Amino acid sequence: MHILLLDDHFIVRQGYRSLLAAQYPQAGILEASDGEEALSAVQQRVPDLVILEVSLPGISGIETARRLLQRWPLLRILFFSMHDELPLVRQALAAGAMGFITKGAGREVLIEAVKRCLAGHRYIEQELAIQLACSADDSRLDPRLECMTPREFEIFVMLAKGLAPRQIAHHLCLSSKTISNNLTSLKQKLDLTSLTELVHLAIDTGVIRLHGLAERQVG
Repeated sequence: MHILLLDDHFIVRQGYRSLLAAQYPQAGILEASDGEEALSAVQQRVPDLVILEVSLPGISGIETARRLLQRWPLLRILFFSMHDELPLVRQALAAGAMGFITKGAGREVLIEAVKRCLAGHRYIEQELAIQLACSADDSRLDPRLECMTPREFEIFVMLAKGLAPRQIAHHLCLSSKTISNNLTSLKQKLDLTSLTELVHLAIDTGVIRLHGLAERQVG
């Protein structure tokens, strides 16, 4: 059995590797730091499971999942992400992922998610599953957000959470100019004139939650 870990942080991958190696001592644990590396790695050996982050430098995690599944439609994919926004979770599942859990979940949740996905079953972290079920009547992505690419949506979420363009650029390993260009494009697509309007749109469409935003501002 082989499992591919896709995350741009080396220390994070090492933590996953140790945890999975203890649970599956006979498994081959492969690693990739971005979407291009992942595509190349799967080209050489198709793993039994890919565990990946949404936020990646270069190709976003969601776009990486789409490209992997276009080439290998039976590939099992589990998102293990720092993001928990429902529209982003829906995008990940719509891309074909079998599971989605957050990095705030305990190790037991990760192990259970891996076990379920390897067995061919879908697994969504309980709190996210409850939120998705409660919003089932409004599960379609808001039309105002459908014009965005996965990368633009990711930047949209980070901007709405209050991250400065330079912080986003550092996190995604992109230039500040690239982020500024994306911000300009987003304003044009969404007919916005300021970051304040962008935040209001994110709140109105459920991309971010008011209580979470307040906690971040207080912190």
